[in-house]
Amino acid sequence: MIKEPSNKAKFFIQLTLIIGALAMIIPFLWMLLTSGKTQAESTAIPPQIFPEKFQWKNYSNVWDALPFVSFYWNTGVMIAGRVLFSTLFSAMAAFAVAKLEFPGKNIFFMLVLTQMMIPAQIFITPQYLLVQKLGLLDTTIALIIPGIVSAFGTFLLRQFFLQLPDDMMEAAKIDGANIGQIFFKVYLPLARSGLVSLSVFTALFAYKDLMWPLIANISQDKMSLSAGITTLQGQFTTNYPELMAGSVISIIPMVILYIIFQKQFIEGIANTGGK
Repeated sequence: MIKEPSNKAKFFIQLTLIIGALAMIIPFLWMLLTSGKTQAESTAIPPQIFPEKFQWKNYSNVWDALPFVSFYWNTGVMIAGRVLFSTLFSAMAAFAVAKLEFPGKNIFFMLVLTQMMIPAQIFITPQYLLVQKLGLLDTTIALIIPGIVSAFGTFLLRQFFLQLPDDMMEAAKIDGANIGQIFFKVYLPLARSGLVSLSVFTALFAYKDLMWPLIANISQDKMSLSAGITTLQGQFTTNYPELMAGSVISIIPMVILYIIFQKQFIEGIANTGGK
């Protein structure tokens, strides 16, 4: 029987969690406060925490300076494309390694896990050469290419498929179903929570992807939100209030997405680690 922690232990646990929460929240609060400051207030020494008067014009200035409509569109297309292809292909691969028997299955899954351990920067050059050969550089489609397959998605969905009984496959085979029908009509609907979790993770990874959009696309109207915001960073001087205002504008879609799917987001973390 697990012994319940003492009140003193609970206090230190809660204190640690509060400190951790503050460590994550404070940068966002600082970004929000800085977005309403003047240039002088943002660079004041010692730092000025609150602006004397919130400068709403910073938001209008940065909105007029950058094509945010194009940024939102490109980011939406990138997220939708990566979620669609990554979820489908990852589900197929996960179903194969979880429920089918074929030569080299364990080796294949080891290769998938190995890919998760290799830094993503290593794949930048081959991805760039691939997109270049396809003639897709500086296009919205180029933003989707690196995310059409996902080692993480294969690992995540494999955990869900392993929890489903093998008896359903045998029953479906007796009824005359082939592998495609078993996958799409039997197992895939039962892995709905896993698919939603993967979709949320994929959308998050795509949204915060910075290096690839900067390398693949050079036209401002073909950039994603993360890459477009970097154009506010000057070489010698930077208007930090406008940079922070642009950052606030850019995080709004992901905040809304997280609020809607926070249950699936937390469930995805739990299933990848605990089961």
